[in-house]
Amino acid sequence: MVAEPVISAGGVIVPPEGYFAALKEEAGKRNMLLIFDEAQTAFGRLGSWFASTLFGVTPDIMTTAKGLTNGAFPMGAVFASRAVHDALMQGPGNAIELFHGYTYSGHPAACAAGLATLEIYRREGLMTRAAELSGAWEAAVHSLRDCPHVVDIRNLGLMAAVELAPRPDAAGARGYEALVRTLAAGAMIRITGDTVALSPPLIISTDEIDRLVGALRSVLQDLA
Repeated sequence: MVAEPVISAGGVIVPPEGYFAALKEEAGKRNMLLIFDEAQTAFGRLGSWFASTLFGVTPDIMTTAKGLTNGAFPMGAVFASRAVHDALMQGPGNAIELFHGYTYSGHPAACAAGLATLEIYRREGLMTRAAELSGAWEAAVHSLRDCPHVVDIRNLGLMAAVELAPRPDAAGARGYEALVRTLAAGAMIRITGDTVALSPPLIISTDEIDRLVGALRSVLQDLA
């Protein structure tokens, strides 16, 4: 069973409380591995090292990327439970151990970027910064609920989604126009269909949160 703790590209879909604990239990009953795709949620995005720690659920396998090097260089990492590791180590002695990887696995430049990023996370306390800012972040993004065409707002940690009603026979057009206009207003957002997806850097300040949301508000208020 492969799951993304918070479905990011699909519109920042936040799971209901207890969802992953129940999923872990059901997977165990069926002798299924639970795999977390934490490419988006790992390394402080939700206010803890991983979404799995935030939810109190340990998957059997976890994939990570992006935040591992702050996006400065391509790199990913896979974590496996001891049980999975040991099961894969039962082959003949001449077999490659835990065979998984790609052409550029372990690239020196990527590893250097990863080590430098992890040191910055440690030195500046960035693994918990999203938790510290989550209240201000939530208040700011939910202040957009009275803007035209807003049908839902979702958030967790330093992630948020502002879902807009689609235009008749033009799904995605309103979201794309919001993207273009917000960029012209001096702020960068991401869209998935008609949903504005927000994942600011962990070093964002409360003043910068206000500027980002203010720019988005000005755009949404004039959006047809």
